[in-house]
Formats: sequence, C-alpha cells, structure tokens
Amino acid sequence: MEKEINKTAQSQLIFDGIRSWQGRKEWFFNRQYTDRYEDYYEGKYKRAEIEQKAVMAALIKADVRNQTLLEFGCGTTRFTRWWHQIGLEATGGDISPFMLSQALYRWGGDLTMADVHHMPFKDQSFDLLVFMNTFEYYQNPEQVIAEASRVCKNGFAMGMMNKLTPKFIRRRVQQSFGANEYYRTATFYTPKTLIDLLEKNLQHREFEITWMCTGLPKWFPVKEWKMPYGDFFGVYVKFLDV
Repeated sequence: MEKEINKTAQSQLIFDGIRSWQGRKEWFFNRQYTDRYEDYYEGKYKRAEIEQKAVMAALIKADVRNQTLLEFGCGTTRFTRWWHQIGLEATGGDISPFMLSQALYRWGGDLTMADVHHMPFKDQSFDLLVFMNTFEYYQNPEQVIAEASRVCKNGFAMGMMNKLTPKFIRRRVQQSFGANEYYRTATFYTPKTLIDLLEKNLQHREFEITWMCTGLPKWFPVKEWKMPYGDFFGVYVKFLDV
C-alpha cells in the first residue's frame, strides 16, 4: 500500500497544473471539483445513488457467471467500494491522480492509473467490466468498447446519465451560464443511441443487451422501468460466445 501511495503522489506531481485530457480541459483534473465529489452523493444525490445501485445490481447479478469486476473511471471508488455487497470482487482504474489520491484513503482494494483507451490488462482479465457515469466523457467510444470487450470475459455494464429527462435541459442551461462544469464535456446518450453504438461496434461478438431506467420523480409509482425515460439508465452487454 505504501508503494501505491508513493506512486500516486509522484503521479500527482507530474499532473499538477495539467487540466486537460483528450485535447480538452476536464473537471476530474481539477481539485476544485474532485475534492467535493463525494459530498454530492452524501447530499442531494443520495436517493439517486440508491436507485442507480439497484438498477446496476439487477442487471449484473442476472448473469450468474460474474465474480470479478473491473470498474474503469472508478474515481474516488464511490461505487467500487460497494460491489462486494452484491458478491463481486472489484478492481478500480482511473486516469485522474486527483481522484485516485482520495481513493487510496477510502478503499483498500487494487487500483491502477491508466487511460481507458489502453487498459493495462491482459485479455479476459476480469469476468465483468463496469463504467459508472464515465462513458459519457470518452471522445473515442469505439476504442473504449473494443478495449472493454477485450479485457472482460462475460460482458460489461454501463451506468449512464440519460438524455431523455427534463434535467438534460437544465444541465445545458447551466452550462451556457458556466454553472455546471461536471457536464460541460459530457456526451449524453439515450438507451437507443447507446445500444445502436454498441451493436455497430460489437459485430464480431455474439451477445445480448438488457437495460433499465430509473431516476424518476419521487411521486412516480415505480422506481425502475424498461421505458427510455428517467435521469439514469443501466445497460448490460452479455457475451454469449465464451
């Protein structure tokens, strides 16, 4: 663990003052935002976190083959710390030394700092790979999908901010006034647009896709449904050719 902390400290010095990735500035290279990341989940996003975990658990646990998991874009390990509660052994990966410097003090599991487009793992190193609210920030999603299908054995899952929600308009209005740095570089998907992208880039594999939405108003009679509306949706790509 001491070696890992030293490596992270060195990496933080290397990255100090650098605020860009993929040729643009990203909020997760700015401590003004990363230091407050956990606070959001402990505050107004607590209900959202509970609902998101319920959806992801239902999708992932339906595939009984899964035992090991890699979460890329793990950040401070907010979700990484939780996977063991549903019977999965987790490893975390992230590009941001600022996020990982917090992760080291919050979680005792295995972590790696790397670019998602070039994951430092052998083929089929994990049963499952998960992206939680991170795939939206990848400018080359095709390459990320290729890497995901290489690194995992049974399939991969994505938790996504949904474009089909009234909050999408609010996010864009906030951004126009410079009030929401977190979503400035995000590309929002719908279940359909994401599934279309997956099917186009996984033609060499045999698979099936399941998905579910949540993040509905408090007064709504259900918490999750298979309609493409809600603040959040989860997708699971199950490989059938293994």
